[in-house]
This record gives sequence, C-alpha cells and structure tokens, in this order.
Amino acid sequence: MSQTCLRVFAWLLGLGVAACQPVGQARRPLGVSPVCAVYFSPRGGCTEQVVQVIDRAQDRILVQAYSFTSRPIAEALERAHRRGLAVEVILDHGQRSDGRSVAQALLAAGVPVEFDAAHAIAHNKVIVVDGVTVVTGSFNFTQAAEERNAENLLVIQDRAVAQRYEDNWREHQRHSRQATAAN
Repeated sequence: MSQTCLRVFAWLLGLGVAACQPVGQARRPLGVSPVCAVYFSPRGGCTEQVVQVIDRAQDRILVQAYSFTSRPIAEALERAHRRGLAVEVILDHGQRSDGRSVAQALLAAGVPVEFDAAHAIAHNKVIVVDGVTVVTGSFNFTQAAEERNAENLLVIQDRAVAQRYEDNWREHQRHSRQATAAN
C-alpha cells in the first residue's frame, strides 16, 4: 500500500495523524502516526497474521465479524479465552443460521458471542487487541478469504485508532443480542 493511500486512511479515521508507516520502516516519534502492516490474499498470510496477533494478546480481544468460518482464527480465540483473556465476539445476525459459522464452537468453549441484527448486514471485520492493536480490512475470517478471494488486511498499532474501534465495538454491542446454544 502506498504512503499516499496510508495517509488517506489515517485522514479518513479523523485522527489528525500524519501517515501510517509499514512495520519495519524508519523509526517514528511515539504518538505521531500508527504503525501498519499490510497483507493481501489469496494466500498472503492474512489468517496466519490474525492468529499471531491473537496469540500475542495479553488482556482483551474484541471481535466484530460479518462472516466467520475460519477454524484457525476461532481456535486462537479459544486459546486466548483459556489463557484467561477477556474475549468477546459480535457476529452478523446471518451467522446465527450459517452452519459453517464458528459461533457454536466459540460458545461451547465459553467465549461470549452476540449477534448484531440492527443492520441489514453487520459488515465489519475488526479485531481490537489490548486497546492498542486493530486488525481490519476487507478480509473476512474465512478459508475462502485466505485461499480464493482478493482481500486485504491491515494490522494497526496505535492507541487512538484502537480506542475509536473499541468505542464503535461497544456501540454495536449495546444493540446486539447474546447468542445461546439454541440460536
């Protein structure tokens, strides 16, 4: 992703930051701009990166997903839950009846899952980790997204960005409904 695209992304977030810098580039003053890592599919390591971010989490993980059928990502969330982290998931209401969804597996593992039915589709693909890291982009948490689709994934490390996403997550949680083993 070009520096111009990253500057536009930062501007769209309305944070007043100068630009995103891909991980591994020049040092930046703390708080000036987010650090971004960019991945693409098919077969660009998006799923692997999401799993790594989840496995490095230390406190809490908030997930919003439109389509969530990826066993590796679900298993990483289950591991995080077993490690004692606060893991919470909001899924599009269509996942309630999708037999491929990981919703029931997460529930069986004790991970709280809610369904967002307040919108035609809850099209978010977001993970907020420890109030610092945001995983987002067009990348659905599915095997098809990793292996067949042309999708993108951004991993952004910035407290201000994470706070905006967490605030939005909480807003959606207020109108979402708790999932049960029956639904």
